[in-house]
Amino acid sequence: MTKFVLIAALGAIASVSAAGPAAVLLGKAGNYAILSKAGITTDPPSVITGDIGVSPIASMAITGFSLALDSNNASATSSQVTGKVYAANYVMPTPADLTVTIGDMEIAYTDAAGEKGTPDHVNLNDGDLGPNCTRLGPGLYKFASSVKIPTDCNISGNSTDTWIFQMSGDLTMAANKRVTLHGGALASNIFWQVAGFVVVDVGAHMEGILLVKTAAHFRTNSSLNGRILAQTIVTLQSSTVTQPTQPDSGRLLAQTADFFV
Repeated sequence: MTKFVLIAALGAIASVSAAGPAAVLLGKAGNYAILSKAGITTDPPSVITGDIGVSPIASMAITGFSLALDSNNASATSSQVTGKVYAANYVMPTPADLTVTIGDMEIAYTDAAGEKGTPDHVNLNDGDLGPNCTRLGPGLYKFASSVKIPTDCNISGNSTDTWIFQMSGDLTMAANKRVTLHGGALASNIFWQVAGFVVVDVGAHMEGILLVKTAAHFRTNSSLNGRILAQTIVTLQSSTVTQPTQPDSGRLLAQTADFFV
């Protein structure tokens, strides 16, 4: 009976289909909605769901949030943040935890920018996603340039599919445009590796994990379902950032099934 159940379970696992490259592992950086090495600013106030943190810079680099230090001096709160605020100058164990977390963010960026197999798309439309925004399927998209999203854009796939967008330049999104997910696609499985800066313009909505070598700028009434993991400054203007739903175990189970077959 045990053998039968195991075989049946493996059969069910093997039926799980996952398209796209291996997901980027975020480590402790995956605990944050916003993480920055140089500061997080907002003016006017924003709405953040999830923790935010800065390191190695101190809490003075978090501006516009009216922080209230917790009684343990290891974290702070803000009426704009549903979660905790962490900075390198707070008491232990916060500084040590943030050192590891920042290291994980940098490792994740390097992983996302590195060799992830043969790209499915290379320099698609010279970095203009507009003509393909009717449907962006799972896969590895590689650009030796900046990338722009000038229109509403649909990312389509299931909950175990992954997308990695590698770009050597900037990522810009036009005002009042939306990235929308279809077919069960999850923002936590979408990775934007940006060697330059990110600009999400006025009223635009973005989806996915932003792994940014430099700065990320979210303009008035812009929003993100995902994470901002930036190696310089993050600026917000009455923006909404919501940490994403975590991916299910489908891809891991499928890989496990392949191992046993």
